[in-house]
Amino acid sequence: MSMPKRLVTAALIAGLALLVGASATALPAQQLRLEQAQIFFEFNSSAQDLGIQVFLDGEGWTNLKIIAPGGKQLLDVTGKGSVGLLGLTELFFESVEPSTAEGGTLSFDEILALFPEGKYDFRTVTVEGQNQIGSATLTHDIPDGPVVLSPLGGLVDLNNTVISWLPVRTPAGIKILRYQVIVERSQGNRVFTVDLPPNVTSVKIPKEFLKPDRNYIFEVLAKEVSGNQTITEGSFTTK
Repeated sequence: MSMPKRLVTAALIAGLALLVGASATALPAQQLRLEQAQIFFEFNSSAQDLGIQVFLDGEGWTNLKIIAPGGKQLLDVTGKGSVGLLGLTELFFESVEPSTAEGGTLSFDEILALFPEGKYDFRTVTVEGQNQIGSATLTHDIPDGPVVLSPLGGLVDLNNTVISWLPVRTPAGIKILRYQVIVERSQGNRVFTVDLPPNVTSVKIPKEFLKPDRNYIFEVLAKEVSGNQTITEGSFTTK
């Protein structure tokens, strides 16, 4: 006795639904990619201190884990309350920067050993419950500090204030991606910042930024292709 057509059709539809449901269940949860994930060293050659910095950006998340090479968990952050409800997107932090000078808390090599070279995994869970991942490679390629040629303290002409330095080529194997110059009035919140390509080793500070008879501090940063960066500090006074 054959099955009525309507029962056959119903059975086929039910079977198809079971297959679709099984396939959907078998599919892994979609993983999003962080837009940015960075980890790098910052060394201040003037103060002789060294620390680690991290930056990430992506879809709103409620939990972040950073896993070091070898599987050791470096950080675990969870948003709570209203922050957990809305989620986080960007996050930047920097560690304490221990002095590496003689008699300091930790030596240069001891700090490097705390953060081994290799791939660091960033794992987040979005507000919607999706996995969001990223990674960044940390190296120990840290450039030497730029040697500042001018100004070397003292008085400067605000109409012709030029900060210059020698190109950074050491230690062997490093490759400078760019330089950055930051000038700040020692009393006040006026800041001048400029990024420069690796073949440019001087910059004239706009006279519109400077005021007569003022003290200024400045930094010249050498940024390596790995993301690691080294600072040399300086100061000057306008006539």
